[in-house]
Amino acid sequence: MSDIIAIVLPIFALIGLGFLAAKIGLMSERAGDGLADYVFALAVPALIFRMLSESTAPLNSSPWGYWVTYFAAAAVVWAGAMLISSRVLHREQREGVIHGFCSAQSNTVFLGIPLILRAYGDAGAVPLFLLLAIHLPIMMGVAAILIEAADPERSGGGLRRFFKTLLTHPILLALAAGVAAQLTGVKAPASIKPILDALATSASPVALVSMGIALARYGFRSDPEAASISAFLKLMVHPALVFVIGTWVFALEPVFTGVAVLFAALPSGINGYMIASRYKIAEGFASNAIAFSTAFSVFTVAIWLWVLGVG
Repeated sequence: MSDIIAIVLPIFALIGLGFLAAKIGLMSERAGDGLADYVFALAVPALIFRMLSESTAPLNSSPWGYWVTYFAAAAVVWAGAMLISSRVLHREQREGVIHGFCSAQSNTVFLGIPLILRAYGDAGAVPLFLLLAIHLPIMMGVAAILIEAADPERSGGGLRRFFKTLLTHPILLALAAGVAAQLTGVKAPASIKPILDALATSASPVALVSMGIALARYGFRSDPEAASISAFLKLMVHPALVFVIGTWVFALEPVFTGVAVLFAALPSGINGYMIASRYKIAEGFASNAIAFSTAFSVFTVAIWLWVLGVG
């Protein structure tokens, strides 16, 4: 438990730093918006491209049953969150996409890597990488497409504008470039790699500070009901579905099932707030969902480690 707290604490420290800076006037709301734009347009695309282009495991040799186990569960949770958002909470469609994304997307960089490697050691490295290599691009890409498709201004005669947006979307462009580089074996030139690394490395801490500034604007009680539902779906329902599908549908090796369950049991990642900020949709909910799920994960991750018989 102390190890998990030690991992989670720096996340809250960076969020708290942004929150404090905004509260005492060191940084303005405009600064927070600028940081979010930087992360969305430059830092995360660089992270996606680097993650895919530097992958050493061929995409066409990965275990499809393992991927289907994880992403089928994520799809069910995402769809369920959107349904609850629409039918129970009476939110508009684009906000429902943010609810679904925050309920299905995991904090892989800050929590996933150290937690899973600590739990399973070297045996967990391969299944961890197989999810890590495609999780962010797939989840961010789907979110971008759903939000763009749900924009009422893009219906009917706006179809051409919709596809133009997709073709110039930084996340989707990074995904396409990363896959192409991975399949062709092309690497970033030595002169460009330090720039790419600097941008990718800055994505998470800058986004967390940006979220802290947003919390100062929206507070911790912007949308507690929706954030609590999202946290429950993320921390309990998602890993439970992965456990059931991996164990009884695909009969995966125990280490693969365990890694996928822990991956699903991670709290909502910062990318949920980043997308919300980019599109100016449900920013208060996204910041609350991340804060709630991260705080509760200290206890729920311990429960899943016990269920898996790890540690």
